[in-house]
Amino acid sequence: MNFVDSTVQLDESVKVGHFSVIEKGAKIGKNVVIGNRVTIHEDTVIGDNSTISDGAVLGKPPKPAKTSTVKLSDNIPALTLGEDVTVGVNAVIYRGAEIGSSTLIADLASVRENVQIADYVIVGRGVTVENHVSIGTRTKIQSNSYITAYTTLEDHVFIAPCVTTTNDNFMGRTEERFDKIKGAIVKKGARVGGASIILPGITVAEETFVAAGALVTKDTEEKTVIKGVPAKYSKQVDERELL
Repeated sequence: MNFVDSTVQLDESVKVGHFSVIEKGAKIGKNVVIGNRVTIHEDTVIGDNSTISDGAVLGKPPKPAKTSTVKLSDNIPALTLGEDVTVGVNAVIYRGAEIGSSTLIADLASVRENVQIADYVIVGRGVTVENHVSIGTRTKIQSNSYITAYTTLEDHVFIAPCVTTTNDNFMGRTEERFDKIKGAIVKKGARVGGASIILPGITVAEETFVAAGALVTKDTEEKTVIKGVPAKYSKQVDERELL
């Protein structure tokens, strides 16, 4: 048995599984498939031809811990999903996120509030996208990577599995840190290899290739390969690999 609030806009072509909840004000487009045990919170908008897999939670209202540094505005906009979006099993997407068309949010992924994800993006299995993140068109983030708050990933960026981005050089100590929290900026076409770590505020330049396991401690130059701990220049990216 499902619960669908009387105010929900639900096209007759929508298919809803068992034991799902759709709260008031939600707008569900045409030919949407909603699995079992799905929760769609208040005012969430889902575009045509999207698929919401079993156990997903959409539009979850953010509620930081009492000790959290996150500050929320009084009016967080509803979650919006574009057309042809796929949301995986047990994925959680918060209210205040905006997901572009033809994007995949895979199984067990988490996308926080104040996040903008463009069209044709892949957010892989188990990926965490924290608040105040921007992700550009056709970017791919592979399984179990961590995209910290205040990070920007531009168009056509590739993030391999288990990449970690960071944003706080003080790691939670001293009041000074509040004005200096900043995630990475990964520019168009850059590629970041598996299990790499990017330190706070680093700019990874266009078409940079970060080798697997690198520790990126300073800004990179365009079209260069960097590797090591700490990461250093290795060579230029082969012209055949450029966008």
